[in-house]
Amino acid sequence: MPLTKQEIEMLEKKASELRYLCVDTTVWGHSGHIGGSMSAMDILTILYYKYMNINPKNPNWDERDRFILSKGHVGVGYAPVLADKGYFDKEWLKDFNLTGSRLGMHLDGNKVPGVDASTGSLGHGLAIALGMAMAAKLQGKSYKTYCLLGDGECDEGAVWESAMAASHFKATNLITIVDRNQCMIDGRTEDVMKLEPFADKWKAFGFIVKEINGHDFNEISEAIDFALEAKDAPVLILANTIKGCGIDYMEDDYRWHYGALDEEKVTRAKESLNKYYQKRMKV
Repeated sequence: MPLTKQEIEMLEKKASELRYLCVDTTVWGHSGHIGGSMSAMDILTILYYKYMNINPKNPNWDERDRFILSKGHVGVGYAPVLADKGYFDKEWLKDFNLTGSRLGMHLDGNKVPGVDASTGSLGHGLAIALGMAMAAKLQGKSYKTYCLLGDGECDEGAVWESAMAASHFKATNLITIVDRNQCMIDGRTEDVMKLEPFADKWKAFGFIVKEINGHDFNEISEAIDFALEAKDAPVLILANTIKGCGIDYMEDDYRWHYGALDEEKVTRAKESLNKYYQKRMKV
């Protein structure tokens, strides 16, 4: 079902708020993987504020939908989402990744409410998500499992082993999303290890591929709706995004895979985010 005007306005406002909070968390933690957090924020927002069946007051609820952040390094963007949803107090964000904090650079599922699996060793998230999806089928449970991968981590062979298994076992209750921002830690993906023809690779492994603009809530929603209805094969949502989305001096620059923000950069970032939000609201 298409998003209503009210839903789009809510999602745009929330995504903007979360981008600001990600900037603050990066400052509190003295650094963070902010570029990939910004590219993924619209995807995280629509999952947590529209689609996922979850209960922050009961994070281990057996019937909850599962979410695996395979690109686990973007905890500086994921932690604000969980805090805003009420899994833990936002005050936790102020010591993000500092000594003694419960919030490390890669969020620990044993320490952070709402985190379904500890990730960060890239390439493993899809296998974990597939296991959860298959467990739901074996136990006759209706929960869905969502997995968000980075495009750079798709250099890992384990991703493709998991993709092959997901197709073979018809894990249609697994919704796989790739944050295709074209950048990784030390260069552009196509320079470091060519992925294209990327969509065709997933199709060859038995997935139905929906290629979308990962910053357009209507397109993301349509793709998720399609994936939830799929019966014959798992769906891969190939979300084309922009590294550092919303912060003009970071956008599409792999050097902002990880970084720190001084006072000037914070001011510029927030000014840019305000302009970006106003631009999106006019569309």
